[in-house]
Amino acid sequence: MSGDIDANVNFQLGKLLGEVSNLREDVRRSEDKSDQSRAAMHRRMDDIVTKVGGLEISASAAAADIADMKPVTEDVRKWKLMGMGALGVVGLGGAALGVTLAGAFDQIMKLLRSG
Repeated sequence: MSGDIDANVNFQLGKLLGEVSNLREDVRRSEDKSDQSRAAMHRRMDDIVTKVGGLEISASAAAADIADMKPVTEDVRKWKLMGMGALGVVGLGGAALGVTLAGAFDQIMKLLRSG
């Protein structure tokens, strides 16, 4: 009977060692998957950091371009206002000249008719 017990104990120990070996393999696979997942996450984070850095550079360049354009835009606005003012003055001057010439033409016609 002690032989049966020894065989049974040996069988149980062998089975237990096989289960422990399976558990070790499962843990190793899980760790490998975790390592791969962390590596993929780090790659994605690196990509995001690179993209954000590029956006910051683009935003800085755009801000500099806008700052460079602002004085030009202000000058164009001044020119436009001055141009509108000049057109108004020319228009009023032209109207006044037209009225004056029409009056003078009337006077000349009256002189020619009467004389």
